[in-house]
Amino acid sequence: MTNGIFNVRTPVNEPVLGYAPGSREKAALKDELKRLKQTVIEIPLLIGGREVKTNNIREIRIPHNHAHILARYHLAGEKELEMAAEAAREAKEAWMQLDWHDRAAIFLKAAELISGPRRATINAATMLGQSKNVREAEIDAACELADFLRFNTYYMREIYQDQPNSITTEWNRIEYRPLEGFVLAITPFNFTSIGGNLPITPAMVGNTVIWKPSNNAVYSNYIVMKILEEAGLPAGVINFAPSRGADVDRVLIQHEDLAGVHFTGSSAVFESIWSTIGSNIRKYKSFPRIVGETGGKDFIFAHNSCDPDALAAALIRGAFEYQGQKCSAASRAYIPTSMWEGLKAKLTAELKTIKVGDIENFTNYLGAVIDKRAFDKITGYIEYARNSEDAEIFWGGTFDDAKGYFIDPTIILTTDPKFRTMEEEIFGPVLTIYLYEDDKLEETLELCDQTSPYGLTGSIFARDREALKKMDKALYFAAGNFYINDKPTGAVVGQQPFGGARKSGTNDKAGSKLNLLRWVSVRNTKENFLPAADYRYDFLKEK
Repeated sequence: MTNGIFNVRTPVNEPVLGYAPGSREKAALKDELKRLKQTVIEIPLLIGGREVKTNNIREIRIPHNHAHILARYHLAGEKELEMAAEAAREAKEAWMQLDWHDRAAIFLKAAELISGPRRATINAATMLGQSKNVREAEIDAACELADFLRFNTYYMREIYQDQPNSITTEWNRIEYRPLEGFVLAITPFNFTSIGGNLPITPAMVGNTVIWKPSNNAVYSNYIVMKILEEAGLPAGVINFAPSRGADVDRVLIQHEDLAGVHFTGSSAVFESIWSTIGSNIRKYKSFPRIVGETGGKDFIFAHNSCDPDALAAALIRGAFEYQGQKCSAASRAYIPTSMWEGLKAKLTAELKTIKVGDIENFTNYLGAVIDKRAFDKITGYIEYARNSEDAEIFWGGTFDDAKGYFIDPTIILTTDPKFRTMEEEIFGPVLTIYLYEDDKLEETLELCDQTSPYGLTGSIFARDREALKKMDKALYFAAGNFYINDKPTGAVVGQQPFGGARKSGTNDKAGSKLNLLRWVSVRNTKENFLPAADYRYDFLKEK
């Protein structure tokens, strides 16, 4: 029995550690990188609190050293996915009946484990499994995931206390019930924090979840799952099931108990999921909630009044951090012709200093792209530009997959604003620049708005306030996360809730109350203290 209305401490963002030479955190991380590389672990499914092994085994290799096997994991088939659905059903009643503060305590403890004693492990796993440099791993796996846990717990408390008005003779109450059925979380390779957040957020408000991690992030995601278990997550609340998309489609997306899908990945896959749900809508017990964050063709648009140094830094950071493997990465840029000569010199000077290689060498800015398939796709775009009459390689265009899947930062110049690399998502360290005449600002803003089907992130650069106002208005629907004089990446939980519209997803804003509200079903109760004893109303007394 709970006889208290409990508060959750107002969260603050987890501080980002610097990993400077000689620092304690750097020494601990180096030791953990060495330890993880020395052992090839076997990763089972985790269903209903039990380890399940299928003997359908896949290897996990280090992207920047693909001869090195980190782990082997078991792949769920249809049988195991059915087991996961049953485990989620069996765990549902006890989990939803658990007091909200007991659920909150589990996730708050997980945040302390991630930011404290498990920090080096989760960062090292992300560096090795996903080829992130130390800063990218730190802000993702440690800081952002801890932020998601703390802020969402705080938002949950705020949601629960949001109650309707009552009058003197009645009491109106709202309960925020979990959905009926299970939530399917399908998570991407590029952010360990997203991998954790997508199953955790629905679970936090009382749902049970089946988690299908990306095959390229099973290593770090498994560690997240083990931390949740260490924090006290009951069996069956989140069921960890690496699996093939085709099996997930047949077993889970068409399952009558599907209550929702929490997705981050490609637009094509999300469209397929939506279509499957629509085609099977009559078989579900309720209308499934569909929440997705998908692709992006994110832009930087510069005005000739902007600070060229800030613009150059934003282009490099926005386009090339984590090898451009961010849905928010700057992939196209619109630069005034009058600025190009000066900007070209700045970019050239800076790009000469960037190193690409093994992320265990902390002087390397870029690691490898995630796998051979990604390498071939990205380099295919580079070769297309190299052989086109409408484009030239201004910088980079070189790559090598002999040891790791390395692609150097590449900048393409095009004379065609509808060039293929201006329109299509590449998901790699490739930026395409279109130079526009200074007196064609309005026309070029319209091009920027209409060229891509996506609407995720974008940024504008100017010092002229009237120009900023004009650019802001013209690009009103072009990005769900919009930046002024900053790169279009790096959203922080609690500061810039993340998500986009158009073909970039449902814009349900991870890292805000809006996302949590998608995973609850509201029940309103009216209790009448003085119920009427006669059906007649006063108007019936008219003579």
